[in-house]
Amino acid sequence: MSSEEKIDQLEVREEKRDALRASGIDPYGKAFPGTLSSQQVLDQFEEGKVVYFAGRIVSHRDMGKSHFIHLLDQAGKLQIYIKPKELTEEEAEAFKQIDLGDFVGVSGKLFTTRTGENTIHVESFTFLSKAMRPLPAKWHGLADVEQRYRQRYLDLIANEESKSVLTMRFRMIREIRRFLEERGFLEVETPMMQAVAGGAAAEPFQTRHKALGIDLYLRIAPELYLKRLLVGGYDRVFELNRNFRNEGISRKHNPEFTMLELYQAYSDYKGMADLMEELISHLALTLTGGTVLEFERPIEEGEKREKSEEGQETKKQIIDLTTPWKRIRYHDAVRDVAGQDWFELTPEQRRAKASGELGLEILPELEDFEVTNQVFEKLVEAKTVDPVFVTHLPKELVPLAKQNAENPEVVDVYELLINGQEISPGYSELNDPVVQRERLLEQAGEEVQKLDEEFLTALEHGMPPAGGLGLGIDRLAMLLSGAESIRDVLFFPLLKPKA
Repeated sequence: MSSEEKIDQLEVREEKRDALRASGIDPYGKAFPGTLSSQQVLDQFEEGKVVYFAGRIVSHRDMGKSHFIHLLDQAGKLQIYIKPKELTEEEAEAFKQIDLGDFVGVSGKLFTTRTGENTIHVESFTFLSKAMRPLPAKWHGLADVEQRYRQRYLDLIANEESKSVLTMRFRMIREIRRFLEERGFLEVETPMMQAVAGGAAAEPFQTRHKALGIDLYLRIAPELYLKRLLVGGYDRVFELNRNFRNEGISRKHNPEFTMLELYQAYSDYKGMADLMEELISHLALTLTGGTVLEFERPIEEGEKREKSEEGQETKKQIIDLTTPWKRIRYHDAVRDVAGQDWFELTPEQRRAKASGELGLEILPELEDFEVTNQVFEKLVEAKTVDPVFVTHLPKELVPLAKQNAENPEVVDVYELLINGQEISPGYSELNDPVVQRERLLEQAGEEVQKLDEEFLTALEHGMPPAGGLGLGIDRLAMLLSGAESIRDVLFFPLLKPKA
């Protein structure tokens, strides 16, 4: 649609708005009590039953003396049938001023059309709100991908698939809560503004509290506060929380994201892996009807080309979440892709092999354990499709986990990999305050002020042995819906403002 056409439509809609006001009708309406949702109307359908329904006009077939219109609400679309001659004079005048995008309310009797569509035969019509701008054309929706994210409200109207993905995300969150509460976990809340940004290695967003005259940070993780609750006597706690990290934006990363973080006293990383396996397979079964997910996704360069029903070049993606899931140690996973002698090589030889034979970009400043982790991330994690728990990571990578009793160079943890990304880490939590201080000092380096002394003091009062885990809600929603980008599972992803 050209800018001139948009201006013309705006002028026409302004005239209709003014006509409504001239008729004594408020173009921005009033409450419409008693309305059912479209799903309730269809679920409780009974010929001749009188119902009240309200929604946005998304299609309009003018048959001359009668009109078929679809109204859209949160649950979906419902057809209404109107004969203006059957309306009051005021209602008929209001009906003349409708456009696609307007909100209206109706009451009338249910019936089924000759084509089998359940419909409301309108007996009473109420104008509720005037839309001054036209909706995207339904046959192509929003073609501009950035516009879809920037004007999500239009995407939700024009694109049923987008709405379905985002609705599934919140059904998933509701089911997670139910699943955990049934197992005795208590949902809690911890501070989002913290004096020390701890619980993960990430750059925080900084703000300032004027009244106290102190700098604060938006949390990068809730871990150190949740563990205080274990000290305080809560055995099973979880938080569905918003975290903030001042880092890059990508297909898998948004600076503001949602995590499930959970702690269970008297458990360990194995118990956490079992719980995560049970939870995700349960969610897949509940939300998608099975544990084998099948999607079509765009092809990448060099991949086998197939044709979808619409003629687009796609590749079929199958992810099997059927339990039990594979478990492999970190060192064994690295050996499988880098050679059985990888850990017998010198640091210099590992660096040379990674940048040469393995074809990885290895920056000069990377430490030896980071070189190995590059091999892991690029050749193991990125290429994993079906679920794999990778266990016993190097202690340098996970400073808040308990060291393995047999090999103190590794910690008792898992990383759950699915479809090329980490979905969940789980730990046997470190509860020795002396070792914890040492680990945090190693992580902080010269920035000792970053130590959370209040957390360390809490540990000194005694924390029970415990297992803990995190679960990326956004990434899990991507997995279960088949979304290609994290932006597709967020209502309002962060975007650079328009110039």
